[in-house]
Amino acid sequence: MTLLAIDAGNTRIKWGAHANGQWLQRDALPTAQTDRLSEALAPWRAATRAVVANVAGERVAHALRAALGEAPVIEWVQGRPEQCGVRSSYAEPAQLGADRWAALIGARHLFDLPCVVVNVGTTMTVDALSGESIFLGGCIVPGFDLMRAALDANTARLKLREGEFRFFPDNTGDAIASGAINALAGAIERMRGYMMESGEADPLAVLSGGNAAVLAGHVSAPAQVVDNLVLEGLLRIGTTES
Repeated sequence: MTLLAIDAGNTRIKWGAHANGQWLQRDALPTAQTDRLSEALAPWRAATRAVVANVAGERVAHALRAALGEAPVIEWVQGRPEQCGVRSSYAEPAQLGADRWAALIGARHLFDLPCVVVNVGTTMTVDALSGESIFLGGCIVPGFDLMRAALDANTARLKLREGEFRFFPDNTGDAIASGAINALAGAIERMRGYMMESGEADPLAVLSGGNAAVLAGHVSAPAQVVDNLVLEGLLRIGTTES
C-alpha cells in the first residue's frame, strides 16, 4: 500500500509518499501555487490512501481534491479526543489545528517522551505533550518572518532588512532578528518550564517547520529537529487503527 501524506499550511504544501517502510519521495510547493498541484501529485494519484492535514482553507482543500482525483481514499485529519495513543486536553478537540494534532502524534511515536512540540512556520505553535501521551495544551505566536513583517508594517523606522542573531546587537537589522529569535526561544523555554513545574521530567523540545533550523541553536534545552514532523504524524494516522 502506498500512502500519500499531505500537510497543507499557510505558506507551503508539503507531501510525502510512503510504502514498504520508507518514504519514496517528499516534496513541497508554495501554497500560492495550487495551480501546480495536479502536475506535482500526478505520480501519486494511484496511492491507496491520502491522509491530509489542511489549515490553509477551503480553496486549498478544493485544489487538493481536484489534483488527487477519485483514486485515493482521502482522510481529512482533525483533532480528536484520542488517536494513535495521544489523548487531547483541548476544550474542544476538533478545534485544534490538524497540523498540530498530527505533529503531536508524530512526536509521541518518534520519541515517547515528555515533549514540547514546536512547529516553526508562518506562526509558531508550542504544544505540551506529557510523558503519558496527554496533550496538555499549547500556545500560538507569530513566526520569525511574521514578527519582522509586523515591525515593517507598523513602524516608521523598523523596516524589513537583513539581520542575524547576536547576543549584543549593534545595528537595527541584527536587533530585529535577535529580538524575534529570543522571543520564539523564550516561548519554548517557558512552556518547558511550565511542564517541569507540573512534574514532567526534562521535556525534549521537538522542532519542525521551515524555520526550525533558525531556532535550533538558540534553545537552552535538549532539542531535536525533525524534518516534516507533521508528515510523520500523518503516516501514523494512516497506518494505525485509531
